[in-house]
Amino acid sequence: MSMTDPIADYLTRIRNALHAKHPYVDIPASIIKRKISRILVEQGYIKKYIVIDDGKQGFLRIWLKYDQDKKPVINKLIRISKPGLRHYVDLEKLPRVKNNLGIAILTTSKGIITAQEAKRQNVGGEVLFYVW
Repeated sequence: MSMTDPIADYLTRIRNALHAKHPYVDIPASIIKRKISRILVEQGYIKKYIVIDDGKQGFLRIWLKYDQDKKPVINKLIRISKPGLRHYVDLEKLPRVKNNLGIAILTTSKGIITAQEAKRQNVGGEVLFYVW
């Protein structure tokens, strides 16, 4: 089955697993999903992830993070740029998510980075999604 938006599928699988209180979720692997997962680990939104090779595409196993009350650390995942409508921003219009309590993930000429890192590197790019 061909998929038109693998990033939306990635976010939906995480959203559904959090709602069902699963400890981890398996997602088909790709380079962009690995980079997004690395950022989410660095920012403290997920515990960890590993790449499991199955001889084909492989998949990511992502361990989800919950607080002491068993509530998910991730409250919202919102896809911004979609295949039918791309959303690009320049340096002056980099988004702030929930007054810097959340992060925006961008794809830039410097790779996949957060909006704060894009500001430090003086680049704009395509806003993939917000998380808080």
